[in-house]
Order: sequence, then structure tokens, then C-alpha cells
Amino acid sequence: MKNSRNRKDSLLHAKSYAFALRVIGMNRYLREEVQEFVLSKQVLRSGTAIGALIRESEFAQSQADFINKLSVALKEANETDYWLNLLHDSQYINDYSFESMENDCGELIALLISSIRTVKNNLKKNEE
Repeated sequence: MKNSRNRKDSLLHAKSYAFALRVIGMNRYLREEVQEFVLSKQVLRSGTAIGALIRESEFAQSQADFINKLSVALKEANETDYWLNLLHDSQYINDYSFESMENDCGELIALLISSIRTVKNNLKKNEE
């Protein structure tokens, strides 16, 4: 990932960016090869929103804003998982593609949950 600010990206940044690129590739395949346009657009929107929200959280105005942005990213990841399941169960994507994409999505969900919990715990410690 090109980084114009020369900062060291976190695992969450790197994985969400790589996942967005995979979603874009899957969308291109679904549109061009399978001629599926509706579900592919839904998964494109939610799958790329995850990383965008994570990037947006970099400039959160407060820790509460940071938590909010990551929470919305978590919701987008959960929605993406739904669209992946629907694409698989309707046989637009094969088992291999589905399992690979769902594993990556699951990793993002786990990382987001962990990040949100960490910040919330730190907030509680600071209040005590």
C-alpha cells in the first residue's frame, strides 16, 4: 500500500486495504464474467467501506469518535460477510473463493472487535 505520509501502517490498515483490493477484483469478475450486477455492487460498497472507515478513524476528534468509526467499520464488515454468504449460497462464487474471502473478512471482524475493546478498556482505566 502506498503511503504518502510515511507512517507505519497497522495490521488493521494493511489487512483492510488488501481486503478492499480483493473485493474490487471479485466485483470485476462478477460483473464481467458472471454478469451479476446487484449483489456484486452491494459487496463492493460494504467491503471497501471497511478500510475507508479505518482510515477515517486516524483523524478522529476524540476516543469516542474513534470507537464510533471502528464500530461502523465493524458493521460494514458484518454486512460484507452477509453478502459473501449470499453470493456463495446463490452459486455466484465457488467454495474456494468464498472460504478465502470469508476468512479474511472474519479476521477483520476479530481485529476490529479487539481494537474497539482495547480502546474502551483504556477509556475506563483513564476514568478511574
